[in-house]
Amino acid sequence: MPLLLTTIPCLKDNYAFLLHDPASGETALVDAPEAAPILSVLRERGWTLSQILLTHHHSDHVAGAEEIAAATGARILGGASDAHRLPPLQTQLNDGDQVRVGSETAEVISVPGHTIGHIGYHFPVSKYVFTGDSLMAGGCGRLFEGTPKLMWGTLSKLAALPPDTLVCSGHEYTASNLLFAAAVDLNNEALVERIEATSTAVQKGTPTVPSLLSLELATNPFLRAGNPAIADQIGMTGATAAAVFAELRKRKDHF
Repeated sequence: MPLLLTTIPCLKDNYAFLLHDPASGETALVDAPEAAPILSVLRERGWTLSQILLTHHHSDHVAGAEEIAAATGARILGGASDAHRLPPLQTQLNDGDQVRVGSETAEVISVPGHTIGHIGYHFPVSKYVFTGDSLMAGGCGRLFEGTPKLMWGTLSKLAALPPDTLVCSGHEYTASNLLFAAAVDLNNEALVERIEATSTAVQKGTPTVPSLLSLELATNPFLRAGNPAIADQIGMTGATAAAVFAELRKRKDHF
């Protein structure tokens, strides 16, 4: 049985995620932008939190971690290379390590680019991947610390996961990301359909996160940098996928 997934809106446009195993009763949290809405959902569900899994050190992903840990007794886990700028960690994680939530084991994935120490969590049985601000719905995070080459390696790694994986990313940026996508990926019918669906969801106040990896592969220009049609449309015919990605990210930064 897959872990139950609950998406919790936080701050202005952030998301946190609860993972609950009905068999064992164990619950884990991925990222902690702020404490109040997360503690509220835990109380409503009657769930006891045991672990807080952090993706990267930015305050809008970790600001609530210590308060939540104090209120619940949950352990805080995060990247070993970022331990010096994360809340105090009970467990430091490296690429390839495993994290267990109830009956399921997740693999820790190094996903640098947005930050150097960014990690993600892949739950293969439940088919979830928690990507923070690396791969995002319709886009990818800004390169605050990493290089285009580093982020392209991260996105290529995530793109190789099973296409029915649910991508749980950290922000409600989908609508603006897709506006940029439409400017560089012309005549993409799947993208047109996604823009329409996203517009409807936003009007209804419905989260557009998580998203299926198959949808990202079809419509996210940063995952499609190896598509010759996109290279042609931005005047980079014959360029490598990594070079096209670098140009796309540069254009997005000024879009």
